[in-house]
Amino acid sequence: MSEPKPREPFIYLASQSARRRDMLELMHIRLELLVAADDEDVEALETPRANESPRTYVRRVTRLKAEAAIDRLHRRELVRAPILVGDTTVAVGPTILGKPTNVDDARRMLTLLSGRTHRVLTAIAVADDSRMATALSESRVRFRTIESDEIDAYIESGEPFGKAGAYAIQGRAAAFVEHISGSHSGIVGLPLFETVQLLKLFGIRPG
Repeated sequence: MSEPKPREPFIYLASQSARRRDMLELMHIRLELLVAADDEDVEALETPRANESPRTYVRRVTRLKAEAAIDRLHRRELVRAPILVGDTTVAVGPTILGKPTNVDDARRMLTLLSGRTHRVLTAIAVADDSRMATALSESRVRFRTIESDEIDAYIESGEPFGKAGAYAIQGRAAAFVEHISGSHSGIVGLPLFETVQLLKLFGIRPG
């Protein structure tokens, strides 16, 4: 009887983001999803602390997500492999803009972003049972002035919900962008340069 074929190196992606999954698959990185169960309150991990800077916030949340994903892997008794997690936040000065909670919150965020430059910070972590490596990508995005009827139409599309800062640069909001400085993939939600560098530390390379 022949020996079972060794499994090719792969990672777990602990994220429900289709954007992150698509970008990893574009790089030919083998992955399996390791998403939270319904009884896991992942949103609670994303609550900012008083006077917490955007950089500190996004790094802390990413580490918490990585720790939660490792616990999830152990509870489910899955094959061990590196786990990739990430978190993206939008900031205007020291103000953190997370995911909008309702229509009014989305309108507030988009109005705040209109005609000004903001930061998009994406932290990532790759972890296994013995170590964790992290990186931070910070980019700047300038929006043109967005008319109120444009904001209403964008909110009506449903795209702002579930997105930090109430927009997705890879979607209809691309029409609002006047200028970007930094990593486009980081703004989308997974900075590919930093991600590939971290994965190499764990023996994972693009195909």
